[in-house]
Amino acid sequence: MTINTTLRTIGDHAPRVDAKEKTSGTAIYTVDIVLPRMLHAKILRSAVGHARLVNINVDKAISAPGVHAVLSRENLDQVASSHYGYFIKDQPIVATDKLRYEGDTIAAVAAETEAEADAALALIEVELEELTSVPDIDAALADNAPELFEEAPIGVVPKYGTGASGILRPQKNICYLFRYETGDKNIFNKCDHVYEDKFHFSRMHHLHLEPFVTVADATKERMEIWSSCQNPFPLRKELGRIFGLPENLISVNGSYIGGGFGSKNNCKTEPIAALLSRMSGRPVRLCLSMEEGFLTNTQHSAILKLKTGVMKDGTFVARKSEIFLDSGAYSDASPLVAEKAGYRIPGPYRWRHIETDCFCVMTNTSPAGPFRGFGGPQSTWASESQVDMIGRRLGINPLELRRKNLLKLGEPFVPGESGMDSDLAEGLDLVAREIGFSKKRPTNHGVGISIGFKDGGGVNKPALARVKVATSGDAILQCGTIEIGQGANTAMIRVVSEILKLDPSRVTIAPINTDHTPYDQGTNASSGVAVMGQAVALAANKVRNAILEFAARQIGCQLNELDLEDGSIRKGNEAHPLNLMVMGYYGGTGFEFSEDGFFKSPNDHEAPLESPCVFWEIGWGAAEVDVDPETGKVTILKLVVSGDAGKAIHPLVCQGQDEGAAMMGVGQALFENMRYDGVGLVNGDPLSYRVPLASDMPRDFLSITQEQGHGPGPFGSKGMGEGGMLPVASAVANAIEDAVGVRITELPLSPQKVFSALKDKAG
Repeated sequence: MTINTTLRTIGDHAPRVDAKEKTSGTAIYTVDIVLPRMLHAKILRSAVGHARLVNINVDKAISAPGVHAVLSRENLDQVASSHYGYFIKDQPIVATDKLRYEGDTIAAVAAETEAEADAALALIEVELEELTSVPDIDAALADNAPELFEEAPIGVVPKYGTGASGILRPQKNICYLFRYETGDKNIFNKCDHVYEDKFHFSRMHHLHLEPFVTVADATKERMEIWSSCQNPFPLRKELGRIFGLPENLISVNGSYIGGGFGSKNNCKTEPIAALLSRMSGRPVRLCLSMEEGFLTNTQHSAILKLKTGVMKDGTFVARKSEIFLDSGAYSDASPLVAEKAGYRIPGPYRWRHIETDCFCVMTNTSPAGPFRGFGGPQSTWASESQVDMIGRRLGINPLELRRKNLLKLGEPFVPGESGMDSDLAEGLDLVAREIGFSKKRPTNHGVGISIGFKDGGGVNKPALARVKVATSGDAILQCGTIEIGQGANTAMIRVVSEILKLDPSRVTIAPINTDHTPYDQGTNASSGVAVMGQAVALAANKVRNAILEFAARQIGCQLNELDLEDGSIRKGNEAHPLNLMVMGYYGGTGFEFSEDGFFKSPNDHEAPLESPCVFWEIGWGAAEVDVDPETGKVTILKLVVSGDAGKAIHPLVCQGQDEGAAMMGVGQALFENMRYDGVGLVNGDPLSYRVPLASDMPRDFLSITQEQGHGPGPFGSKGMGEGGMLPVASAVANAIEDAVGVRITELPLSPQKVFSALKDKAG
């Protein structure tokens, strides 16, 4: 079979395929779904951080006007399993024995209107026995800390490859430990210098504008779900386990998602909506407020301890890391985040020894899960900050220190892993040149540089796609990649149109429904083009060859004499309309050519995560800042970010992804922090939770899409969209030290912290 690997230039700046719908307001999101006789659900949440649920009485709520169902722990006998999660099944549909954070779910009501559901919540009587809370990592690890889970929840450790391992509940209030080691730990004794530093990463919220929302139509026999969810097929599997239904009796519909950034994976609102629907015999819509979103999923705050051994000439030798992730009250995807943070903490550098422990620590705060680049924001912040610190201690230019130790193109990240598919030095030199790294600057102005680094594509991620070509030559693509705003539909249509040589307007994507759409593990890890794109390209090439084989038989020639273009069969200067050939053979009803494509990175036990990384997502960043010594305020004067798309299938979409990611990085660097008073969240709303405003955008902001051409996806493409965020915070911290000589090791880089550090320096 011939694989088409060339990308034609057909409107690099053509509009996105979803542009008209979204700009006209006609795009359908899950929040827009309305079913006949649909009820509305609301949740009663805990006002305390840690308590035993002694008693709950819902009698008055059941009798309230408009109410059709009230869900509490008394109703959990209607499900096969009352708890859900990724590796660890520890989060209850509604509270069973304990409440573990302010905002935990006590009960839920389904009524004719949201107002009636809200009114009924106030009638539910709850008796609690308050317990001592653990508000943060240090409190949770203390010897006298109360245990959030006295009995171990059901959990599994996935299969790992060489050097990697996982442990469930290694000690009190730690739900998971990921460990990776390679090389000789005794080599620290041979280093000229060993530096130990500690970094803090703040807790942040995804702040997606579309809330968590589910519409469920469920009976004991069957279930249909509409959900703002990034992974419909794993969601189907988990709902089947919870409700004791086979997957062929559960249908999950996917639609446009108004932002997710990793939070909309696995169960969130779905089990409650489905169970209330079962109980009431009516469809149920559960749509959370944005304030409730802060209580549903967050990014992990973290403490990162790095011990790094180097030679006096700056050669990196060994790195030992201890990472403590604040997982909140339930594990959610914390073990997965621990894998990634622990695996990525060495950065894109050459080491003779790596040793990492990453702990998931349980606290009485909102559950934490995946966040754009998950694990990468925490590890890049600490790693790239320390690289700069080491350069200054050794008197070596931080840019030259990085150049000296960067992995080369094709060089494996660690033993058994795939090789680098970007020229790291080329990208570093690019952003250094654009920021003017070596030029002199005024007083209190400084420049910093950083490299964001993550394995991309999803380890062991399978993806199926189907391409169908109708009698007229028009094409339909079926694949499970969710359009979250990242331009996935545009990219996938472009892949099919290029291979079939069709105008993109003649290719459509079928709506996602797990009954009809081929399987996909989920839309995450920048895997759309690099993983699903390979499946789509394979399906498109297979269907193209099937059409040409059919045409060759009809014309009586060899397949290699023919080409397919614009729905016609080309043989030299001859054109044979496909529709006439099809109807001549199959009759007036026509026919449909259909082929499937499948891609998955092969299993390999030599790879630490049991399957080699599909591609490496790199984000190079550089920042120039001005620091006001009188107030500590940091102003980003210029920001340069760059990602390597391999081959940009739609350059404007790639640029938009990097720019959006970079501004999320600005928020991470300067502003974002979920602030707790004990276990009470004090800024859990969009008004008081500070994110970048338009006025915070650097006056000089440049994003550069590299096309180095080494990617595994169609036409040499790679995934992107997360990498542009990763280097920003550390680049800004490095620039602050360059400007005023103080090192801030805790995010966000607030004026108070900078001013305090300047006072201490002057002290």
